Amino acid sequence: MEYIILIIASFLAAFVSGAAGFGGALLLLPVVTVYVGAEVAVPVLTIAQLIGNLSRMAFGFKEIKWKFVGLFCVGAIPLSILGAFGFSILPKDMVTRFIGAVLIGMVAIKTVKKIEFKGGTKTLIFGGCFVGLLSGLAGSAGPLGAAIFLSLGLPPVAYIASEASTATVMHIVKTIVYGKLMNISLEAAFTGVLMGAAMIFGTFCANRIIKKMSKDNFQKYVSVLLCIVGVYMIIFGA
Repeated sequence: MEYIILIIASFLAAFVSGAAGFGGALLLLPVVTVYVGAEVAVPVLTIAQLIGNLSRMAFGFKEIKWKFVGLFCVGAIPLSILGAFGFSILPKDMVTRFIGAVLIGMVAIKTVKKIEFKGGTKTLIFGGCFVGLLSGLAGSAGPLGAAIFLSLGLPPVAYIASEASTATVMHIVKTIVYGKLMNISLEAAFTGVLMGAAMIFGTFCANRIIKKMSKDNFQKYVSVLLCIVGVYMIIFGA
């Protein structure tokens, strides 16, 4: 029964993140914590997200913007390593609330346009540093990576696949570091793989929907979800 619940939750999380570019980790972390324990929840979730993001890459591979991915990873890779080493030091609820506040601020700036939040080289590199560090510390940086790629004005599939590429790289790095830091059992690793398999199907279903959405409607949809998730993160923390 526990595996069935985790599979269903993984499918739903992948459907949401496959359609919006984020949200999967936020939905899954509480469920994973309940069924596998807090001490291995982040590594298990990282394995599942790695597989899920690989599928998001695969479904939109031809539209990945490799230049943007590379610029983002310049900062994300080293800082995700640093964050993974320090993930047990800082309180997770404090980090999560901070992410939520920054997220809402970014959407507000983009919406009001008093201060233009422009996507570009500096945004990608410094944003990658910030997202990589928080992802390593808290298991996920929430939708901040999605917000950065949203600022580039990419078409839906290109946005989803490109953001997923950067997430995949970070998850690979974190999986290696977590493996060194923690004694992850074969059962925990199998759980992560099983959840990842369910996420592939969820991503496939979401991909069929976003291909039919216009660029403008898609960005409005994602901005609204970013705000909702940001408020949730501020109120509830972890």
